Amino acid sequence: MKFLLMNGPNLNLLGQREPEVYGTTTLADIETSTTAYAGLHGIEMDCFQSNHEGELIDKIHASQGVYDGIVYNPGAHTHYSYALHDAISSVTTPVVEVHISDISKREEFRRHSVLADACVGQIKGLGPDGYLRGVDMLIEHLG
Repeated sequence: MKFLLMNGPNLNLLGQREPEVYGTTTLADIETSTTAYAGLHGIEMDCFQSNHEGELIDKIHASQGVYDGIVYNPGAHTHYSYALHDAISSVTTPVVEVHISDISKREEFRRHSVLADACVGQIKGLGPDGYLRGVDMLIEHLG
């Protein structure tokens, strides 16, 4: 199996951006640990991060037939990107939505995900370990 670990806008700044909310773990750390964790399950993993919505949409479209699943932290796009919702809905590649913080306990505008119903599951508030649970959720979903 092959998974894609995908991260959206501003997640390239993990480790320095609002450490009181997101911690001090960097995106490189998350990519390394998640790739190693997937490898323990015999899963190959590619990583992709972009601050550009269109690039993320293109990557989702291109996932069809290439990846068995996507672990995706959409960042701020979570709360307003119907274009990403439609991209996820347009492919058969299952997507698990991951958030480092618990978005349901944050500012009002962050509490709703417009992507959630297009995804096979959502993980929030587990910090960087949420990405590992995303791998688990995809494995479970794929049987």
